[in-house]
Amino acid sequence: MSTATFSRLTSLLDQQQARYRVVEHPTAGKSEEVAKIRGTQLGQGAKALVCHVKGNGIKQHVLAILPADQQADLGALAQGIGGTRASLASPAEVDQLTDCVFGAIPPFSFHPDLLLVADPLLFERFDELAFNAGTLERSLILNAGDYQRIAQPRLLTFIRVE
Repeated sequence: MSTATFSRLTSLLDQQQARYRVVEHPTAGKSEEVAKIRGTQLGQGAKALVCHVKGNGIKQHVLAILPADQQADLGALAQGIGGTRASLASPAEVDQLTDCVFGAIPPFSFHPDLLLVADPLLFERFDELAFNAGTLERSLILNAGDYQRIAQPRLLTFIRVE
């Protein structure tokens, strides 16, 4: 559990005068459970995937953010970055790049080697995003516009289309 990540995040949001609130809650295993506890829609959840993009001379770690009710198309993600393939990073890489356990990764990159990308759908349906903030027992509910302004993710369409 990284209280350092939580502190860093809330300090950044306070400095940038972001509109957000903190929700303390018991650890929940699934996005659906956390959304219920937070009182938010599943699609407001900002799911964070740490990926490895390779090919075409590219070797890049990517923090890919998408709505929690969607699935990522790793092929589309790789192409959007300029690579040929993408895979999920190992738990050790996730820990090294985010200082968080899987499931507690906020949609912000604090590591110089971790490129932040977000699917535009994240901003099209809801005014607020919800995500775990470095720990599994604490969530932030953040204004979506403030998130875009502060985190400045590269927008990339990579949601799997059924």
